[in-house]
Amino acid sequence: MMKKVLIAEDNESNYLLTSTILRGKYELCRAMNGQEAVDKVISEKPDIVLMDWKMPLMDGLEATQKIRTFNTELPIIALTAYAFDADRRKALEAGCNEFVTKPVKIKELLNTLEKY
Repeated sequence: MMKKVLIAEDNESNYLLTSTILRGKYELCRAMNGQEAVDKVISEKPDIVLMDWKMPLMDGLEATQKIRTFNTELPIIALTAYAFDADRRKALEAGCNEFVTKPVKIKELLNTLEKY
């Protein structure tokens, strides 16, 4: 059975790139903002979340913190263009398991997902 990946990404071209890389390997669902990501973790029960950092309504940092209040086991991977060490630290402190930078490198993304 294919694992389900929730892609929390508001940018259409970034979503298309990520979904193209993962299509056929994972079942995919999408959230367009942080609040929708929190809601879909509850309703869709994904096996893993790819969390964009900068989204409308609620950013990925806040969404991750909210998810961690009711689910501490779900792997959440920050997927962001913010590549500084301080950003990586913030992501891990918020509850992300991993930090992958954009532009997405196919092998890095697939290897990271395979860990979980």
